[in-house]
Amino acid sequence: MSRYHWWRDAVIYQVYVRSFLDSTGDGVGDLAGVRAGLPYLKKLGVDGIWLSPFYPSPQHDHGYDVADYCGVDPLFGDLAEFDLLMAAARRLGIKVLLDIVPNHCSSEHPWFREALAGAPGSPARARFHFADGQGPQGAEPPNNWHAMFGGPAWTRVADGQWYLHMFTPEQPDWNWRDPEVAAEFDRVLRFWLDRGVDGFRIDVAAGLYKHPELPDSDDPEADARTRDSVNPLAWNQPEVHEVWRRWRALCEEYTARDGRERLLVGEVSVPTAREHALYVRPDELHQAFFFDLLGASWDADAFRKVISEAMQDIAGTGSTVTWVLNNHDQVRTVTRYGEPATEGSGLGAARARAAALLMLALPGAAYIYQGEELGLPEVVDLPDDVLTDPIFRRTGSRARIRDGCRVPLPWSGQASPFGFTSGVEGAKPWLPQPDYFAEYATDRALADTRSFWHLYRDGLQLRSSLPQLGDGTLQWLDSPPGVLAFTRGDGLVCAVNFGTAPTPAPVSGTPLLSSGPVTPGVLPGSTAAWWLDL
Repeated sequence: MSRYHWWRDAVIYQVYVRSFLDSTGDGVGDLAGVRAGLPYLKKLGVDGIWLSPFYPSPQHDHGYDVADYCGVDPLFGDLAEFDLLMAAARRLGIKVLLDIVPNHCSSEHPWFREALAGAPGSPARARFHFADGQGPQGAEPPNNWHAMFGGPAWTRVADGQWYLHMFTPEQPDWNWRDPEVAAEFDRVLRFWLDRGVDGFRIDVAAGLYKHPELPDSDDPEADARTRDSVNPLAWNQPEVHEVWRRWRALCEEYTARDGRERLLVGEVSVPTAREHALYVRPDELHQAFFFDLLGASWDADAFRKVISEAMQDIAGTGSTVTWVLNNHDQVRTVTRYGEPATEGSGLGAARARAAALLMLALPGAAYIYQGEELGLPEVVDLPDDVLTDPIFRRTGSRARIRDGCRVPLPWSGQASPFGFTSGVEGAKPWLPQPDYFAEYATDRALADTRSFWHLYRDGLQLRSSLPQLGDGTLQWLDSPPGVLAFTRGDGLVCAVNFGTAPTPAPVSGTPLLSSGPVTPGVLPGSTAAWWLDL
């Protein structure tokens, strides 16, 4: 799909590189594996891919602890392989977004090593948040902030000062009040834009600036519970918007050269759609993920509320809403909506299929996390000794851990590694795949026209061919309790029955597409459908 504002209604597939496809037999997915999987994604019908971090990293947080922003970790390949991936994607018409991590780096980043070797007050330390402690001999942290992944947000170094890390001690936060940091990220963005990337997904986009005085939090325990209760002293500070204006201007500079628009999409976790809208004003980010749909309970009123607020506050800026149902940090949709982990045809699966069809009918852009198109459930029974999530290491609790949605994809066969890793004898995926993954393997999904994969593929085909779908607006229809129905453009109707009992359909004819079997005039429970009512 070729158009100047391609991003406004693009469907982007999130590739979690280490779990997508392994080309070397070491059990970890890599860039060559992504390149090998591009024809599959082209057949699915997505407009682009977002690659999780593949930069050099000690992998304390699976690449979100970056040691070098302008390289490729040998675990995933090298720059030559990245260039081959870019060339292959370009031939297939697939856009490529990189995951950039500007809030924090790795404790092995050269600048942080320089800071540790430097003296208190040195320019090297000014790039980070170093501070003296409180109490006798400064033995207590500078403030009471808690890290997002558990524990205090401060670690003491040998000379007695402390440094700030809102995630893990291996991920020191950059100090964006130091001009060297902004200049360095300008260099990083240019490095990748010069290699042809189509834009960036921005990690922790609301968190770059901290309160300049680093005061105590009124509710430090809340800071570590969820990203919806983050510390306002370390999140959503007004100065962060200057960063996005700077980055937007840099992207516009490249667009002015060749007419190819580059995209900035932010991971923005703020309490309200109105605050969210501030990040997507015309001179800031093009888009920001709207997580409220992901977090909404399975309820027609709840979905209508978050969709209406997004359309009013976010689309009102001139941007489009960026819808998501899942990502690498969340419980998989099938399980979140109530699916037992070892079955594929129950209530959770029906709801996940209906939610997918709803999302693809909404105005704006949509992001699909890898494996959602297969209907993969969360792997909930991973033993403790294989868990790698730093949340588990920091807290000792399995609550909120993310390994279960990151288990490598099943591609083919009846037993692990299910085609994920190459033919090296004894090769094992970096996280174990359960036996029941055989039911979700890609080869089986492609052969079964009733599968999740075909629902997504058919929805994407209609979305790209029907002018009513994609960018634009919606109009709500009157509907029975528990049913959400709206029109798109000239006569496209989407309806979702959130209840379990059948209800009259808003259109009498046979639907264009439905998430489950539909009799004309009747919309079964936990089902979504599209009609053309011209």
